[in-house]
Amino acid sequence: MRILGLDYGDRRVGLAVSDPLQLTAQPLDTRLLTGPEGDAKYFQDIVLRYEVETIVVGIPVRMDGSPGTRAEKTREFGRWLERAVGRPIIFWDERLTTRQAQGVMKSQKVRIKDKKSVENQISASIILAGYLESLRDDSHDP
Repeated sequence: MRILGLDYGDRRVGLAVSDPLQLTAQPLDTRLLTGPEGDAKYFQDIVLRYEVETIVVGIPVRMDGSPGTRAEKTREFGRWLERAVGRPIIFWDERLTTRQAQGVMKSQKVRIKDKKSVENQISASIILAGYLESLRDDSHDP
């Protein structure tokens, strides 16, 4: 089973998916949000196609650890998504992921017209990679 990572925004959601062993995160897609019905079907299809067991949604957190201005809207999206696809949602600190994604894009010379779409996917993969790393770290605890 795989884990899906999401970078939620007002208009777009970046997606990344783990490998079946849940060791790595790969950018998958960027969804331009269209409305509850179409979005629910899209995410249901992704969950079935990739055999997703859990979804990790990046939550905006300020540098001091307090919730960011978009945190509640992101939580609302997560609750909606959990109902829509029937999979548990885990919220994960997305601090500095956009900055990291921009660094990756700069190093890979991403074309301007693809920039926002790719940024969302890379941010989602950074969020997911952080979560996957925490799973590995927890598995080594005595």
